[in-house]
Amino acid sequence: MNNQIDILENEVLEKYSEVLDILLRDHSTQKNIIWATSNYEYLGDNYLKGKQIKSEQITGINGDVIMPRVQKDVILQQSRVKNMAEVFTPSWICNAQNNLIDNSWFQRDNVFNKEFKTGDGNGWETIREKITFPINKTWKCYIREKRLEIACGEAPYTTSRYDTTSGKFIEVDDRIGLLDRKLRVINENVHDTGEWLKSVQTAYENTYAYEWQGDSLLLAREAMLFTFIENYKYKFDKEPLLKSIQYISYIISWNVWQMDGLKGVVPFSCGEVAQKTVNLFGEEEINNSCCLGCLNNNMFKHNGIYCLVKDWSMKNKETRKTVRFIDLMKK
Repeated sequence: MNNQIDILENEVLEKYSEVLDILLRDHSTQKNIIWATSNYEYLGDNYLKGKQIKSEQITGINGDVIMPRVQKDVILQQSRVKNMAEVFTPSWICNAQNNLIDNSWFQRDNVFNKEFKTGDGNGWETIREKITFPINKTWKCYIREKRLEIACGEAPYTTSRYDTTSGKFIEVDDRIGLLDRKLRVINENVHDTGEWLKSVQTAYENTYAYEWQGDSLLLAREAMLFTFIENYKYKFDKEPLLKSIQYISYIISWNVWQMDGLKGVVPFSCGEVAQKTVNLFGEEEINNSCCLGCLNNNMFKHNGIYCLVKDWSMKNKETRKTVRFIDLMKK
């Protein structure tokens, strides 16, 4: 198995100052993302499902605590399938479904690659010619298209650094994720580093994903970050500056967030609310009320912490607003 697929938190901590802390941030709670899985509880109280993931819990001697699903023990994989319906889609299926999106947008087939089927399985052959765009559409239009991967796991539809079933590392120019495709057209059309960085920031600002389990969420965020670093190296034959890595990490920390997808809230944040009242006799009474959203299966009535996303459309960074994700669903 290729060691390139496992992004080591120790390496992130040592090479990229503050980046791991940025990737662990939950902007809806102003805390860190939580484990949201019981798979690590054997390691102690700090690894309980409701606890925040702290950098010291996954670095140093704990540097191998979080690893991609393909490297996890088979029994643990089966447990996560049973308990959390965690099933990872083979990369060739991700490619086929992403192709359907592009077939519609470009109004033609085989834009980025050609799918094939052989006796050994399924795959794709990358189209090497520069991508051409329909009349009245440009590469800038393409990177501004909003894309969302729901219940993303390690985000194989967004970025395909490795095949999620075989663990095989995929080279930059053969990747098939929604973000990978945006980066490809940027690489083909932009050759100045400053303009390239601005374009890539735009691509990231318009690419979203959410996930329940904290370990998978962190892996998804890390994959998107290293996709940026690898594309910069591919294009300019050197690493990007730390400040660029930190800013892309910041965008990712907003756009790839932790959420209960059925409720629109931070996992486990709903619960009973205790209300104190005083009766006619001056006696204090406590009344417990359940979460109405959970009780009535109403997504808009939960008492938990509703997840926030950032509106990147404002040019002035200081005035950019945040909105509740569920409010976008009303439109």
